[in-house]
Amino acid sequence: MCRSIKTLRPPAIPEEATEEEMRAAALQYVRKVSGFRAPAAHNQEIFDRAVAEIADATRRLLDGLEIRGADART
Repeated sequence: MCRSIKTLRPPAIPEEATEEEMRAAALQYVRKVSGFRAPAAHNQEIFDRAVAEIADATRRLLDGLEIRGADART
């Protein structure tokens, strides 16, 4: 896994993850999987779409998780 992708659920972070944090994690994932830090112009649209879709999936995941216990671990 890419080292700059951090855990986005409590207790790893004290409050709910922001849209910016979810997008940053999605961007890092797409960069890692594609092998491109920045896509060529002809790949920009699909790159951006992948980031948006992964950020949306991340939001749904975090919204759906049920964290039990005050000291839940990652």
